[in-house]
Parts: sequence; structure tokens; C-alpha cells
Amino acid sequence: MATPLVVSEVSKSFIMHLRDGIKLPVVNDVSFSVAGGECVVLGGPSGIGKSSILKMLYGNYAVDAGQILVNHQEKIVDIAAADPRTIIEVRRHTMGYVSQFLRTVPRVAAVDVVAEPLVARGIDAAEAKDRAVELLARLNLPHELWSLPPATFSGGEQQRVNIARGFITSHRILLLDEPTASLDATNRRVVIEMIAAKKAEGVAMLGIFHDEEVREAVADRILDVSAFSPRKAVAA
Repeated sequence: MATPLVVSEVSKSFIMHLRDGIKLPVVNDVSFSVAGGECVVLGGPSGIGKSSILKMLYGNYAVDAGQILVNHQEKIVDIAAADPRTIIEVRRHTMGYVSQFLRTVPRVAAVDVVAEPLVARGIDAAEAKDRAVELLARLNLPHELWSLPPATFSGGEQQRVNIARGFITSHRILLLDEPTASLDATNRRVVIEMIAAKKAEGVAMLGIFHDEEVREAVADRILDVSAFSPRKAVAA
């Protein structure tokens, strides 16, 4: 079976149009791979380009050069060169993403927000909702919140909905951008257990974790993004 994710010689810069077109380099010559059952953590100071790497892998940012090769349904897709329709298909079936922020349709219940990725993949709605309920309970979200829209929740409650939504599918690749940032110690431990379960299932994971305890618990190896930075990090 091909390696789920291979990143080869990827570079990224931003053009500051309001600053006379100044070119701001972000990362240069990024190369690494993530094997199935492995959790690789992006390390380095704030502003070094960790989140930009995740966004390029997910197709949110274009790249200046290089390849992002994903094993999508036993075919190799280069996210860096793929059209929008292909990227959407990769997101639906192969590559999941848990960001720091929950973005949902207003007035949609939390349980339906969590179940939606399974429904989009053709899973029966009742089965998807049952799985959503299991995850929300595991993440200790109060039962009375399940039928309410997450926009009214606290930051930690929204993040638990976000995590449940990201972990509900069987994506072969999972990108994690500070998933535990807003969580208490109890729910951080739950997420550590969920990551361990995904690793046991053979999922390839790439994440950012500023919490040292979580990072040490989940990382199989740490990739220092400073090695790919053409500029100094911006202080947090």
C-alpha cells in the first residue's frame, strides 16, 4: 500500500499587495512523508509556517512549487495541482481536518453537525447520528446541548463538537490544527486516547500541538518547521 501522504519540495510565499507587492516567504523546500498509523507533529515557534503547511495540504492555500501527494482511493493525487472538484473529493473520502475553529451552518443542531460528514459519504442518517451521539458523550458534551446549535456554545464546547466531527469518519489522513487548545485536562486525555485509536486503525496524522504534555503523548516524531523557514519567526 502506498504511503498515504508525501510532501516534496513545497514552497509558499504571500504577496503583500497593500505593501507595494512585497513578497513574503513562508516556507521553502518542505519535504516529508507520513506513514499509516503514524502521528507526525509539526514543531517550531509561532509564525514559522506550521498552520500554512496544514492549509496547503488541505488545499486551502496554493503552493508556489512542489508536490503534495495523497493516496486517494488507491490513486495518487497531487493536491498542489488538483482542480477544486478533485480536492473536494479528497476531503470527502481521504483527508480530514480538525481546525481550531468550528464553522457551521446557523441553527443546525450539534449532533447533526457531527453526523454530517458521514451522511455526505452515503451513511444512513440514523446510523450517522448514533455515531455522533457516541462521540459527543465520549467528549463529555452535556446531553442538553446535543440538539442546540454550536454557535451558542463556549469555546471549549465548540471545540469538542469540532473534534467529534473530525474524528467521526474513517479518513486515511487526518490533519490536526491545535485540536486540544480550548480543552480542559479531562477532555485532553480523551483526545489523546482518540488519536491513539486512529493510529491503531492505520490513519496517517499530521498535527500541531502547543501543549507539551499532549505533544509528547501523541507524537511518533516531531518535524521542526524551522528547517524550512526562509525567515525569522514572528513572536507570538
